[in-house]
Amino acid sequence: MKRTLTTFATGCCLFSSYLAAQNSSSAYDFLDISTSTHAYALGSKNVAIVDPDVTLVDQNPALLGPEVDNQIAFNYMHYMGSGNFAGLRYGMGAGERGAWALGIRYLNYGSIQGYEPDGTMTGKFSPADMVVEGTYSHDFNDRLRGGINLKMVYSTYEQYTAFAMAVDLGINYYNEEKDLSLSAVISNAGGQLKRFDREYARLPFDIRLGYMQSLGASPFQLSINATHLTKWRLPYYAHDKNEPDKGEVLKSSFLSNLFRHLIFGLQYSPSEKFYIGIGYDYKMRTDMATYNRNFLSGFTVGAGLRVKSFGVGISYAMPHKSASSLMLNLSCSIGQLVYGSD
Repeated sequence: MKRTLTTFATGCCLFSSYLAAQNSSSAYDFLDISTSTHAYALGSKNVAIVDPDVTLVDQNPALLGPEVDNQIAFNYMHYMGSGNFAGLRYGMGAGERGAWALGIRYLNYGSIQGYEPDGTMTGKFSPADMVVEGTYSHDFNDRLRGGINLKMVYSTYEQYTAFAMAVDLGINYYNEEKDLSLSAVISNAGGQLKRFDREYARLPFDIRLGYMQSLGASPFQLSINATHLTKWRLPYYAHDKNEPDKGEVLKSSFLSNLFRHLIFGLQYSPSEKFYIGIGYDYKMRTDMATYNRNFLSGFTVGAGLRVKSFGVGISYAMPHKSASSLMLNLSCSIGQLVYGSD
């Protein structure tokens, strides 16, 4: 019975993996859910956005810098069904070339009914995860910056708990004259220190590359991010329209594998204080091929506005025709608020 409950608890852990629409056996795919409305608007993952926004450090620790000095940000996300995620992050400069940040995230997946192996109900419980993070970045020169983010993860599912640690390493190159940003990130390197029961659960280790640049002299920026670079083949199941009697068919062509690694984003930003963004994640869309996806599956959209010391961002996605995700960011630059600078 204990083994059965352990399997059930692990299944609850993988519930977050389903929410993130990842084809992975990792029990920690919630670590890939963005806390930034800006990144989420441009396809949910973006490691190359250059913006004085402390919430972006969960995408790439090298996006943190002295420009976020004394900035505090709150994020909330209602995630596909009954998931409710919230977090708080604070960033501060460390000399002329350094910066650090502290953050905490709490992820609750709603109420789930528990059962014994014979089908007897054992009552409801709420699986949850908590992530505590510390980030440091350093400018090597005027264009190159590196950063590290340490994450401590505590998970509780019914009577089972686990603890894990992960590290993100990132680097960013930014050419202000060309408005060109290039990034590389090693994400979620680490493992469990305390297991749920007998088996270790993997972390969603990944290598990511990012590109973002203005389109000429226009107020538009294009972003392309490559993810899941530790493996080439990313097959998925879908219904074959030509042969519906076959049921689900495994898809794994060269083009599908290529585009399932790529996330595209287009941003309209007439000034540094305002943006509207739209993103497209082909992997998200194809992951939902067997879950009654709709026209909006794979698309994300969002906008952000910053007025003096205050900032607000909102983003939205509808991966499934019966479920959507809404995220809100609120930020305040305390130093500007105190000293009254723009």
